[in-house]
Amino acid sequence: MKITKAVFVKSSMNPKGYPSYDHPEIAFLGRSNVGKSSLINMLVGSASLVKVGSRPGVTTAVNFFLVNDAVSIADLPGFGYAKVPKSVKQAFVPMIRDYCAHRRNLRIAFLLIDVRRTPDDLERDIITLLSDKGIPVALTITKCDKVSKSALRTRMKEIAEALMVETDQVFPTSSKTKSGKRELLRLIGDYCLRGATSPD
Repeated sequence: MKITKAVFVKSSMNPKGYPSYDHPEIAFLGRSNVGKSSLINMLVGSASLVKVGSRPGVTTAVNFFLVNDAVSIADLPGFGYAKVPKSVKQAFVPMIRDYCAHRRNLRIAFLLIDVRRTPDDLERDIITLLSDKGIPVALTITKCDKVSKSALRTRMKEIAEALMVETDQVFPTSSKTKSGKRELLRLIGDYCLRGATSPD
């Protein structure tokens, strides 16, 4: 898939405010400070479509974007950042649950994981939630430029083992070097434009 146009649509903190269009949708989820905004900007070829927050974890709304007038992107709030107030942090998972329950046009979710940390129950809970809804999950490893090639291979294996998936279901990326962009755009095209049903 080649992206030639990307525009912001709206933000909403609850399903009543979500866009009502039927465009196939992809969702990006992950912990705060995982590099979600930078990754989306890399994919759409814009340095400023999604604002990169100076304080991780402050966004509490789902942001919607439309690319090529054909595919919707949902950027969900980051979860699990230590400095976010507990009351705000506790709202993230229910928000993700509500989002998944109300978006019948959701085709695939990209769950982002920093290459330097090992996923835990938070990520596993999100995968279970999405799987129960029949939503394919692409495990997207971010900031891969921060480690050596040999370390990357080790981390990919460790992350796959922690989430009990095969290594070929894990996609390494770097917003800085743009590695992984072609693979993710191909997945988006497969799910949103050609009706594929599996991320591997």
